[in-house]
Amino acid sequence: MCFGRLWDPVTKYEKSYRSDGSAPPPLPFEFISLAENAIEDAQLHMNLLPSMLPDICDCDEHVGGLDSGLPVVSVSIGYSAEFLYGHTRDENKLEKVLLESGDVLIFGGKSRRIFHGVRRILTPLDYSQGYSQVIKETGLRLGRLNLTLKQF
Repeated sequence: MCFGRLWDPVTKYEKSYRSDGSAPPPLPFEFISLAENAIEDAQLHMNLLPSMLPDICDCDEHVGGLDSGLPVVSVSIGYSAEFLYGHTRDENKLEKVLLESGDVLIFGGKSRRIFHGVRRILTPLDYSQGYSQVIKETGLRLGRLNLTLKQF
């Protein structure tokens, strides 16, 4: 699912309609605010990170493209995941980081084009009462959702 613009392997982000001819939903203000705040917080520690105003959100899939070097803000929700990244596709040489629910990962500039992806999803054996309450209140299914926010 995409907000703002749709990804198409042939036209990239040029297509502004769904397969049924309808327009994609606009990017929710809360997502825009989340990305802006995450970047502002990161800029306190790293002044090389440029600002951006996201107008695209890819949900539940990660796609490449957009060569501008502007930051990508990735928000993890739900199950934890092993995230790999590096300058090679050789899994033995890649760096690994655990992304847990609520984690925000930002990368841009020279690192925008690095190889990256989720190696595996870590399924919890049991759930806390708090997690169960979130499921009840939101109607989300168990699993992992990734929000990838970027500017076209």
